[in-house]
Amino acid sequence: MATELVAGADDLLRCRFALSPLWETIAAIRTLTDVRRQPYHLPWLRRVDGLLDADYLEPLLALLPHKGYTPDFLTPPPPGPLAEFDAELSRVVATDPNQVAVELHRCLRGPRTERVSAELAARLLGDPTRTLAEIATIVRTCWEQLIDPQWPLVRDRLEADIAVRARQLADGGLHKVLADLNPRVRWSDNAVRVDTTYPMRRLLGGQGLLLMPSVFVWPAVIVVVEPPWQPTLIYPVRGVAELWQARPQRSTQALARLIGRTRAQILVNLEAAASTGTLARAHGVSPATVSGHLAALRDTGLITSRRVGRVVLYERTALGATLTS
Repeated sequence: MATELVAGADDLLRCRFALSPLWETIAAIRTLTDVRRQPYHLPWLRRVDGLLDADYLEPLLALLPHKGYTPDFLTPPPPGPLAEFDAELSRVVATDPNQVAVELHRCLRGPRTERVSAELAARLLGDPTRTLAEIATIVRTCWEQLIDPQWPLVRDRLEADIAVRARQLADGGLHKVLADLNPRVRWSDNAVRVDTTYPMRRLLGGQGLLLMPSVFVWPAVIVVVEPPWQPTLIYPVRGVAELWQARPQRSTQALARLIGRTRAQILVNLEAAASTGTLARAHGVSPATVSGHLAALRDTGLITSRRVGRVVLYERTALGATLTS
């Protein structure tokens, strides 16, 4: 069975990528409640163990069934490529109470694997405006405790994925992007087809498709198609299994004698396109210092740069790759 997202010419022109700290927060809470689902997140789980009380999370967990409908107002698709958490949460708080009521009812009264106590369900359904404010407060606490301290690392992984997709788009168009996105996703007969447990067919209707990588979504691929939200496909980010692992140090002694120790380390570790901020965090130096090294590497033809949205990404040239092989 598959979900089919039928695209017209306008939709192909409006396909875009984005990352969402709000989505990562909600998805991380799911991982927190099912540690067996994603064992490679164990290092992160050990860091956050005991930070949040289960009773405090109960209202939010009631809206996150393992199988069943999750309210879409919790994670509205970000309007731009580089969303900020505060701006995303403000959009949640501004959701029409009528929309909140509809989605709460569908979640709490619809089919699901876990039951919510009658008292809690009645309280959440009784005053959607109050429920929205309560949930927003809990989500902010989850962001501050679970994700914000790790956000630079998570964001770097998400941005690296989008950089790879941007290059694929330039090299082979949307077909090449979708072919490599996930085994469950493919392009056929003017439609994006996603293997799901339920059949569904939706016209994108000129809205385009938002493609969003996620650290915490594996092994699932999530499709959001319900109005009024923009159709969105959330897929597992590249290299997620390596996210919490310390990067092995490769020898740079010979190269360091030629171009300097820090520049050699940057060049060796620049295995995927990265921004100045990403490289500064990885090497423990200031962005200004990294910028100087990057300028020197670019002037000597060892790296190249390109702009993706508001971010400039750097990657090795063929010559740079040869020197580091």
